[in-house]
This record gives sequence, C-alpha cells and structure tokens, in this order.
Amino acid sequence: MVGFETFLETPSKERKTVVGYDVPEGVDIRGRYDSEFARILTKDALQFVFNLQREFRNHIKYAMECRKEAKMRYNSGALPGFDPATKYVRDGEWVCAAPPPAVADRRVEITGPVERKMVINALNSGAKVFMADFEDALSPSWENLMRGHVNLRDAVNGTISFHDKARNRVYKLNEQTAKLFVRPRGWHLPEAHIFIDGEPATGCLVDFGLYFFHNWSNFRRTQGEGFGPFFYLPKMEHSREARIWNNVFEVAEKMAGIQKGSIRATVLIETLPAVYVKTFQAHPDRLLPDRVQVGMTQHFMRSYSDLLIRTCHRRGVHAMGGMAAQIPIRDDPKANEAALELVRKDKLREVRAGHDGTWAAHPGLIPAIMEVFTNNMANKANQIQYVKREDAANLTEEDLLQIPRGARTMDGLRLNTRVGIQYVAAWLTGTGSVPLYNLMEDAATAEISRVQNWQWLKYGVELDGDGLGVKVTRELFGRVVEEEMGRIEREVGKDKFNRGMYKEACKIFTRQCTAPTLDDFLTLDAYNNIVIHHPIGSSRL
Repeated sequence: MVGFETFLETPSKERKTVVGYDVPEGVDIRGRYDSEFARILTKDALQFVFNLQREFRNHIKYAMECRKEAKMRYNSGALPGFDPATKYVRDGEWVCAAPPPAVADRRVEITGPVERKMVINALNSGAKVFMADFEDALSPSWENLMRGHVNLRDAVNGTISFHDKARNRVYKLNEQTAKLFVRPRGWHLPEAHIFIDGEPATGCLVDFGLYFFHNWSNFRRTQGEGFGPFFYLPKMEHSREARIWNNVFEVAEKMAGIQKGSIRATVLIETLPAVYVKTFQAHPDRLLPDRVQVGMTQHFMRSYSDLLIRTCHRRGVHAMGGMAAQIPIRDDPKANEAALELVRKDKLREVRAGHDGTWAAHPGLIPAIMEVFTNNMANKANQIQYVKREDAANLTEEDLLQIPRGARTMDGLRLNTRVGIQYVAAWLTGTGSVPLYNLMEDAATAEISRVQNWQWLKYGVELDGDGLGVKVTRELFGRVVEEEMGRIEREVGKDKFNRGMYKEACKIFTRQCTAPTLDDFLTLDAYNNIVIHHPIGSSRL
C-alpha cells in the first residue's frame, strides 16, 4: 500500500476524496502528495528513516554543539591542530578493508545533481564513477529530492529513461555505465518537509535511508558485485561525525541482513577542520586573496593534498583528487583549448603526486582527463600500493596553516558578488548546479564567494592588487552590488532577469555578507525560501 484515501464531508454533504501518504506513528510528511513519491515514501521505508532518526538524533545534536564550541575557540584566537586524543590512531599500523573490485578503478569520476537527464548522461559519460548529489549540486526542494529518489531507483534497476520533447530525443542507459556513488546532505541540514516526533528530520538520514532501503539489494546485484551501496560523505569536521556515519551503516547492514562492512564510503576532506576562511573568520591576519588565486599551488593546499595521499595509501584506500569545474567553451575553440590545457596540467599534477582518480564537472572533460591518468598510471587500476608518499610524513600543522599568498582586487570583489547572487537566484528556483563564466558553480563555490566578501567587509581590507588602494566598506560594497546587479541584468536579459529571483537573491546574499556574525552556511539561511508545506501530506491509519 503506497497511499490512503479518506472522505471529507463538505457542507453540501458531498464526499471529497483526499489522498495522502501512509506513515508510521511519529512521522508527519508536509510535502506535496504524489503517487510516484508514495512509492518511495512507503510505510516501511519511512519506518527505517524514523528508526535512524530516533537512534542517532542526540549524537548528531551533540556533534553540532561540539562544532559551535570549536568555532568559539577559533574565534577567540586558537588555531586548529592534530587532535592529541587520537594520536594513537594516526600512529597505529592498520589498514582499511580492500576496495571492492567493482570500484578498484576510479580514474575519472563525474558529479552532478540527481536530475533525471543528468543521471543518464553521467552514467553514460565514460567516467568510472558517477557521484549522484543530494548536497551541494542540488537545491533541496521537495520536488527535487523526491524525483531524485525516483531517478536513482530507476537507475539502479536499469529502467531509467528520459524523453526530451524539445529535442525529440529519448535518453537511455548504455550497456556499460559508471558505478553509482550517492552523496547525502551534511549533518547540519534539516529536511523540513518530513517531521519526526514533531521536529524536522535530519536531511542526510532521509537521503541515505530512503536510497538504501529501496536500492541496497538491486545495487549489490547490478553494480556492486556483492558489495555496496557506495556513498560520498560531505562536510564533516571531526572523527566523532565519521563515527556516527559508521554506526548508521552498521544499523543499515543489520536491517538488510548483509555482511558488516558491505557499505563503503569515500569521505570528502573539505575541512580545516571546516573551510579555511570560515575557521579563521576572526583572524584578520589570515585574510584570503582573490578566490581565483587560492589554487592547489598554494602551500597549504598542496600540503593537505600530499598528506591525504600518504594517509589514504598507508591505510589501503583511494586518494581522490579535486574538481575540474571547467565547462567546454563551444563558441570559442581557442579559448576552449586553452581551458582544456589548464585542466590537463592540473590533472597531471594530481596523478604524479599519487592521486588514484579525480573529478570532472562536465562530460566533455572526461576523455582528456582519462588520457592523462591512463598515460601516467602504467595500466594499473590505482596507485594505492605503488605511491606511498612517505615524504609527506614530515608535514606539520604549520604547513597546513600557512597563510595563502596573493592579492585582493576590485575584480575579485565584483566576481564574488556576481557569482554569489546568480547562484542563489538559481538555487531559489530549483537549480543547484549553475554554469557561470565557463565554470560550474555549486553551493560550495558560492559559499567561498559569500564568506570572503563577509571577511573583507568585516576587516575593511585594502584592495591592493590593482593599484587602487581602496578599502572595502559597506558603502563600497553597496555600490558594487548595485553595479553588478545591472551587469547581471544585461548579461541574462531583461525578461529573464524580471522572471527570475535575482532581487530576492540579492537581498539574501547582501544580508549574509554584511551580517555582524557569519552565518554557518549560505544555503541554511536560504532554505526556508524553498520549503513549501501542504496541509494534507500524511496520516497514520
């Protein structure tokens, strides 16, 4: 049973049929009812999510409180360092379980939202892995989330197709496809369309729980060769948060009756323990240069990359590289080749450093990246046993904290503002992965723009890179916002500008950049703008 019907008596004594989700006690669904969504939101699947929420919510709340305490310490002048309490773990001689044969080769991975056409194209792209994203590349509206689960179920079952009416083309899966990894949201994000025991569910437990419940069996048969499902885990700031995930996996494995250790995950290292500029928001001596200058050649970035390779290979697992965010420039072959050459150089640096694979944002980059990795890996599936990087054992906390070099410019301030506003405008209208100025922007890159503007404003930094010597003030920022809104309108056209949510996005972005206290996450503040509650979504029979 995937739904229920009740009859309401109207004043005229007519009976009106109302359809809603059939839910366990303690669960309340406030998102729109849809018969297709009801096949995902079954009573048993929701019971599984409910059980996860009840078992882990206090652990999650404690972890979030620990984040706040850490932030207070850093804001009071403390610096992050290697946790002395876990030194014995770092010093110990131990290895992880060997990578499953199905995903031993991860030379190129493509990432993108769980939108139907994207899922098909990514799985068909020629990449080794597709990371289907419920996080930074997705605007988490009810429709996007639920359709995403429908799409992933169909993909795992091998039945997914899409008819593009505008192009009169039908998209289907090829015989050979990428392996599917799923990225749920971070611990900090709620799911405000599903309430459990009277409070919003934890977003990542909804993402993980619904996907795992419906797909674990078929995935292990069709994709995982007896292992899986496979996940990417984002935005963690401490080992205690990883431990919660490990415990969630064990509960899921027990529920499914599969061997402990069947579920595998790749943890994203996005932390210092969080994001550099956020960790040092109260350290005026650690201001970043223009974001385009904070690349992998910066000492602290190169150091963490080298340490990651050494750590992963020492423990017997893949060390994945970073994102190539470039988008093919179709109307300018010369500029396109120049952009591709930058991608090749960056990927050559990664593979020579010892990375086992890397990310691409666009299918058009995959052949060039695959060629670089293949030519430099001597026909091996990975470099885990061959590149140990023992030289990185000497890296210190100071290497990971070295202040980035570079200049701050008016162009940098303008680009941050233009990108941030356009990204938020797209996010508010349901798009979480946005092509802007030949790069694919997602919530993470927009976040950098927002936090950097906030820090420059807070400390009134001097824009020293273009000879202007201007200080960043609220007045200057107000003028920049006004001028960049005009530029956005010219670039996208008056009709699109007026139809879109650029003015609302401008208010949100400007408020966050000028707030006395830095908001933890851009999308957390904007989330309430996309939550739509429906009066009749669920009921318990």
